[in-house]
Amino acid sequence: MDIKHKSRVVTEGPDRAPARAMLKAVGFTDEDIAKPLVGIANTWIEIMPCNSHLRRLSERVKAGVRAAGGTPIEYNTIAVSDGISMGTEGMKASLISREVIADSIELTARGYSFDAVVALSGCDKTIPGTVMALTRLNVPSLMLYGGSIMPGKLGEKDITIQDVFEAVGARAAGRMDEDTFRAIEDHACPGAGACGGQFTANTMSIAYEFMGISPMGFNGVPAMDSKKDDVAFRAGELVMDLLRKGTLPSEIITRQSIENAIAAVATTGGSTNAVLHLLALAREAGIPLELEDFDSINQKVPLLADLKPGGHFVALDLFNAGGTRLVAKRLIDAGHLHKDQPNVTGRTLGDEAAEATETPDQKVLHTVSEPIKATGGLVILRGNIAPEGCVLKVAGHERMQHRGPAKVFDCEEDAFASVQRGEIKAGDVVVIRYEGPQGGPGLRDMLGVTGEIVGAGIGDSVALLTDGRFSGATHGLMAGHVSPEASKGGPIAALRDGDMISFDVSTRRLDVELSDDEIAARMKDWTAPLPRYTGGVMAKYARSVSSASHGAITT
Repeated sequence: MDIKHKSRVVTEGPDRAPARAMLKAVGFTDEDIAKPLVGIANTWIEIMPCNSHLRRLSERVKAGVRAAGGTPIEYNTIAVSDGISMGTEGMKASLISREVIADSIELTARGYSFDAVVALSGCDKTIPGTVMALTRLNVPSLMLYGGSIMPGKLGEKDITIQDVFEAVGARAAGRMDEDTFRAIEDHACPGAGACGGQFTANTMSIAYEFMGISPMGFNGVPAMDSKKDDVAFRAGELVMDLLRKGTLPSEIITRQSIENAIAAVATTGGSTNAVLHLLALAREAGIPLELEDFDSINQKVPLLADLKPGGHFVALDLFNAGGTRLVAKRLIDAGHLHKDQPNVTGRTLGDEAAEATETPDQKVLHTVSEPIKATGGLVILRGNIAPEGCVLKVAGHERMQHRGPAKVFDCEEDAFASVQRGEIKAGDVVVIRYEGPQGGPGLRDMLGVTGEIVGAGIGDSVALLTDGRFSGATHGLMAGHVSPEASKGGPIAALRDGDMISFDVSTRRLDVELSDDEIAARMKDWTAPLPRYTGGVMAKYARSVSSASHGAITT
């Protein structure tokens, strides 16, 4: 490949003198301009720990690009923190930001004709957003995740942001005193890095290493570990290798590599949001992928990683135990991965896994012969409430059945207030609707509500379903992405207080005990609600977004 295959049209010839003059105005020399131009797509933002250290990492990536003969050019995009916006109207912006991140990275790279791109991600939506952009651009590129936060400490106990959300419920229920509550708040997030459990950020991090678009072993290095600067430098060097070899994302991201990513999510008990993001990526890449594919892989792959929120350990523990390579080796040895799929390192997944080292006596990652659970952590349910499907996470100890009366809410805030008032009782099924991709809009996640339920001590006896989504920190019998959503006339819109709802994970069913005729009769009286936004980005998104069962991408 011509290593200036894109940028020549910007930098060469007498007619490009105006462009060169403007590049020189910001400090680039003729020597810089003669080299390949490598976009460093940064998602740095000052407001949250997940991305606050990415300026430091971008300097190391740029140094690596320069050392390998390229000219790095950094640019930035937006980021919205789920943890900060959770439970507010601002949470509607989170999933929408994924599309804006992808669009803005793509537009800038196209606008300046970059020859290659390194994308730096941190919080939940920046990770899939960056990879969606790289897929569209299809120039030599890779994604580097900024890494996990260190665990907080409360005495000898490791804590994460999950503990803070659950403390809110415990305090409201009178199960936690004020001093403990404040101590958890003060110590849960000790510095830079994304949330420490196998929540959405760390889930997508390992998924993209297994997929191959992130260098194997790079993402798992914690944010503030000194090794992170080293892998950032090497990422800059690697993208120049990809450029010289002409290796494109379309050669890395295939049906087989996406299946590897799903297996990584399943075996680590990862976030249900991975279903949305991998469906979206597959559609960007033109690769057929359906909800049933997740369930099929889930039933073959054992749950091996004992990670929060369903387990005991955090991302740092997995890194110290042996990291991504060890997870891959476990699954390859059991025949669960396509080991010949390439990684941006220039090696195959099998080659990378062969270098795994396991820390003696580590407790984080089980063996295939002694799994936490024989099947993985993602389950797809269907039924007369969710004819297009919904997603549920199981981490080895959850109930497999539940039957109870519905408590129906038309927005997250009403459900949260009801839990705080003590109105949700053991056996209830909490239904939160009109929070889907179109109806929200933006498919808000419900960690505020689910954390409140768990913190109140009723997490083991209450079920929840929603056409919204869940945080990666959510655990319990909770089904999200119910499709079709209520605002599009899905059956969830027909539910009323007291309707008996049953979950049966073993048969993959989610049903209300109503006849088809009764559901149809109720829906005859239903009218679609007016849009919550009539202008701006929210309204634009609501008009163009697809179903959650298709990845909630915009068209």
